[in-house]
Amino acid sequence: RPDSMSQLPTIMAKSGPGLNPTSILELNLSHLPAVYVLPVHLSIDQVHDLEAQLADAGAPVIYDLQGARLILGALTSMKRAKFELHSRGIKLQDLSTEKPVNGNHTSNRAIDHSDPTDDRESPSRKRRKGIPVNENKKKSIVSKEVLSTTDVRAKGGDGGAMDSMSQLSITHTSTNTASVSSNGLELDESDPAFSSIFPEGLVKVVRVGWLIDSMETGSPQPFGPYIIYEGMTLRRSESPQTMDSLHSVLKDAAKSIVHQFSPNIDNTSSNVSYAIAAQTHDESGGPEATDEKRVQASNPLRRDFHVRRFQYSSRKGHNHTNNPAARPVPLLRETTSEHDDGTSGTLPKMPKWVKEKKIYACERSTPLYTPNDEFVAQLELIKLERILTGDEIGVRAYSTSIASVRAHPSKLTSTKEILSLPGCDHKIAHLFYEWQTTGHIQAVDGIQADPALTALRSFYNIWGVGAKTAREFYYDRQRRELDDIIEFEWSSLTRVQQIGLKFYDEFELKIPRSEVEYIASIVTYHAKKVIEDDEVECVVVGGYRRGCHENGDVDIIVSHRDESATNRVIHPIVAALETAGWITHSLSVVTANSDRGQQPVSYKFHDDKRGSGFDTLDKALVVWQDPVWPSMAEDLAHDPQAKNPNVHRRVDIIISPWRTIGCAVAGWTSGTTFQRDLRRYAKHRKAWKFDSSGIRERGSGKWVDVERWTNLTTRATTWQDAERRVFEGLGLEYREPWERNTG
Repeated sequence: RPDSMSQLPTIMAKSGPGLNPTSILELNLSHLPAVYVLPVHLSIDQVHDLEAQLADAGAPVIYDLQGARLILGALTSMKRAKFELHSRGIKLQDLSTEKPVNGNHTSNRAIDHSDPTDDRESPSRKRRKGIPVNENKKKSIVSKEVLSTTDVRAKGGDGGAMDSMSQLSITHTSTNTASVSSNGLELDESDPAFSSIFPEGLVKVVRVGWLIDSMETGSPQPFGPYIIYEGMTLRRSESPQTMDSLHSVLKDAAKSIVHQFSPNIDNTSSNVSYAIAAQTHDESGGPEATDEKRVQASNPLRRDFHVRRFQYSSRKGHNHTNNPAARPVPLLRETTSEHDDGTSGTLPKMPKWVKEKKIYACERSTPLYTPNDEFVAQLELIKLERILTGDEIGVRAYSTSIASVRAHPSKLTSTKEILSLPGCDHKIAHLFYEWQTTGHIQAVDGIQADPALTALRSFYNIWGVGAKTAREFYYDRQRRELDDIIEFEWSSLTRVQQIGLKFYDEFELKIPRSEVEYIASIVTYHAKKVIEDDEVECVVVGGYRRGCHENGDVDIIVSHRDESATNRVIHPIVAALETAGWITHSLSVVTANSDRGQQPVSYKFHDDKRGSGFDTLDKALVVWQDPVWPSMAEDLAHDPQAKNPNVHRRVDIIISPWRTIGCAVAGWTSGTTFQRDLRRYAKHRKAWKFDSSGIRERGSGKWVDVERWTNLTTRATTWQDAERRVFEGLGLEYREPWERNTG
C-alpha cells in the first residue's frame, strides 16, 4: 500500500520515540463533530487503533459513514475521496477543488506520498483558448448557494425545527459543543466562527496525518493543509423540488393518520410524527439502507449479500408492514417534551461510566443477565451475520455496542439513552427504535430466513472451520449442507475439521455446571499424580467462572508455585488422561512456553500479527468422553465392541507458570470483548502488550512484572491475589468474574 502508511505505526506501536505521551493525554478532541475512519488503504488493526486514539482524546467516533461530518482517510486525491464516498452512498455538493500534491504545507504529513497509479487525479484536459474561467468565482457561487440553503434550515424551516424534536436525532447527548478555529483555538458552537469550520451539512475528508500531528503537538492542528475534499450533504433526490414534494406528501400522510386515530391531537404532535417518519426515510435510505454500504461488493465471496443486506423490510411477505398506519401509531404516544433538550426531556439517571464515557469494556461491570437481553439477542444475530460475511469492521463495531448495552444496569427506553452509550451510534439507535416500536427487527428476520446464511452458519459451527473456509465451501465449491461436506469434501478436510464434523451434534450440546466440575476434578487428580505434588492448583475458567449455567466447552488452568513442576508437563498429563480413557482425541498440543524455558516472550511490534490475542502458554485442546456409563458391564458382556453412549465434550487444558498465573486467569476468564478491551486498554493507556502469558512493554519488549513475582517476599500466595494485581498494575478497578460477561 502507499508509502504514507509507514507513518501509521507511530500511532499504533509506541508512545516512545516519535510521540510524546504527555501530549497524547492532553489532546482534547471532544469538540469535533461525528468522526469516521475510512477503511481504505488501512489494515483492520490500523482502523481500530486510529478509532481508539480518537476516542481516547474524546472525539465522538462513529462506525457508520452516513452520520459522519469529519472523515479521516489514507487517501491522496479528491477524485478518490469522492469515489469512496459515492460508492458508500454519500453524495455531496463539491466545495473544494483538487489541491496540488506538491504544494507548500505546514507539515510533511499533510501529504501522503502514495503510489501514483493508485488514486491520484489524472491530468486535467486543457481548456480551450479564449474561454476564461474564474474558478474562484465559480467555487464562491456554489458555496454561497449551498450555505444559503443551510441558513434557511437553521433559521427555523420545517426540516430544522422538526429535526430538533425527533427522537431519532443522530447527534449524541454530549453537552460539549466546542470546536477548533483555523488557528487551533477552541470555539463554542454558538460562536459565528464555528459555522465557518463546520456549518450544517458540511463534510470534510482529512488525511490521517492531521491526527498524527495533533497527537505529537498535544493540540488540534488546523485542518487546512490536510483537507482532501469538502462537500455539503445532499438529499437522496437529485432535485430539491422533488424532495420538497416528498416531504409534503409525508407530512400530509402523517396528519391524515393522526386525525384518523386521534382527531383532537394538536399540530405539534403531528409535526413530531412527520419529522420522525421523514428523518427515518432520509437516514435509512429506504430499501438501500446504510449498513449495506459497508459491504465490499467487489468481493465475490460477499457479493450475494450486497443486494440483500437490510433490504428485508421491502419484501412483500412481511404483512405487518403493509398497513400504512401500523408504524406511525406508536409514535403518537410520545410527547414533544421527550424530544426537547430542556429539563422535561433530559435523560434518566445514567451510570457513572456512561457520564465519563468509558469506552473500554474492562472499565465497567457487565453481569450475566441484564434488563436489555432481548435487544442484545437481536444485535448478536446481526453480529453473527457480519462474521459470516467477513465484515471485520462490522463485527468489531457490533461487539462494542453489544458490550455497552449489556453493561447498562436498567431497561433502556429511548434512542437518546442508546446514543448516550459509548460505542453506540445512530445505527444502533435506529435498530432499537424499530425493535421497541414493532417488537422485532426486519433485518434480523431476513437474516434468519436467508438460506445462504443458514448454510454458512452450519459450516461455521464445525469445530476447526472459520468464517472464511465456510464461505469457500458455499461459494467456491457450491456446498449447501453438511452432507455435501461429508460426501464431497471429506478428503480435503484437516484432521481437526474431520473430528469437528464427526462430533458436530455432540459439540453443539451445552455442558451443565455439575459436569464441568466433575471433569475438572478428574484433570486435577491426574495432574497431581503426574507432577507428584498435591500443591498443584487447577482453576476452572471461561464461562463457568463467569457464572454461566451451561458452557460450550471446559477451560482448566493448571499451575504450581514451583516453576519446574509446570515445565513440559502438558504431554504427560494428556497421556495419563488418554490411558485412563478420558481423552479420545487430541486436537492440538502446544509447548511454546516450555520451549523457551517458561520465560515471558519478548514482544516485537513487527511480529504482532493481525488479530493476535491468543497466548503462548502450553496447552492441549482435546475431545473428552466419560469412559464409564451405567449399563457398561451389561452392554460389554453382550457385545465387546459396544459403543460408549456418553457425549463427547470439548476440553482445553492450559499450563501456566506461577509468575504469570494472574494474567492467565484474567485472560481465560473474561468474555471475548472484555479480553479484547484489556489488550486495547493496555496498548493505548500503558503502551504495553497484554495477553494470558504476560505483559510486555511495546517499546523495549521487556516483561512487566505487575504480579510482583520477582521479589520472593512479595509473590502472590494465591492465584486470586495474582489476578487482582494484574488489574491493579493496569490501573483498572478489579472486576469480579461475573462482571465480565460482555459476550
